[in-house]
Amino acid sequence: MREQEGGGGSRGGREGRPELPPQSPEEQARAICLRLLTGSPRTRRQLADALHKRGIPEEVSQQVLSRYEEVGLIDDAAFAGAWVESRHRGRGLARRALAQELRTKGVHATLVEEALEQLDSEQEEQTARQLVERKLRSTRGLERDKRIRRLAGMLARKGYPEGMALRVVRRALEAEGEETDGLE
Repeated sequence: MREQEGGGGSRGGREGRPELPPQSPEEQARAICLRLLTGSPRTRRQLADALHKRGIPEEVSQQVLSRYEEVGLIDDAAFAGAWVESRHRGRGLARRALAQELRTKGVHATLVEEALEQLDSEQEEQTARQLVERKLRSTRGLERDKRIRRLAGMLARKGYPEGMALRVVRRALEAEGEETDGLE
C-alpha cells in the first residue's frame, strides 16, 4: 500500500490516496471542466481550448460542454456581463477594450454587444474623468503637451475614444487653471 501512496503522479497519490483507475474521455473532460470552473467562470471556448490541449476528442468535448451549458455551469452571456461590470469598475476599461477582451475569450459578438449595453456613454465618461483625476496629480510640474500626451495616452490604452479622451483631459486641465487653447 505504501508504494501507491508515496508517488506524486498527476492522477492521485496525493495525501495518501491510492491511484485511481484510468478515466474515460468523458470523465476526464468533466473533471477538467469542473476543476477550471471551480477557480473562476470560463467561457465555452476557454473550456474547449483546455480540453483540446489535454487531448480530449472533439465530439466528447462538445458533448460535455453542451451538457454543462444546459445545466447552467457554462453561461457566456452571464460571463460577459460580469466581465464588463468587473473590468469597467476595477480597471476603468472602456467599451472598446472590454469588447476586445471578451472576443479573445471566445464570447460571441451578439453577447459582447448585449454585455456592453450595461455601460452608457455618461458612465463611461465619468469613469474616464475619475481616471484622469487620479493620474493628473502625478503629471503636475510637466509641460502642458507632455501632460496631455500622458493623460490621453492612458485613456487610449484603456480603450477610450480619442474625442472623449481629449475632452476629458481638456476639462481636467482647465479645472486646474491650465491653458487649453488649441486642444481639440
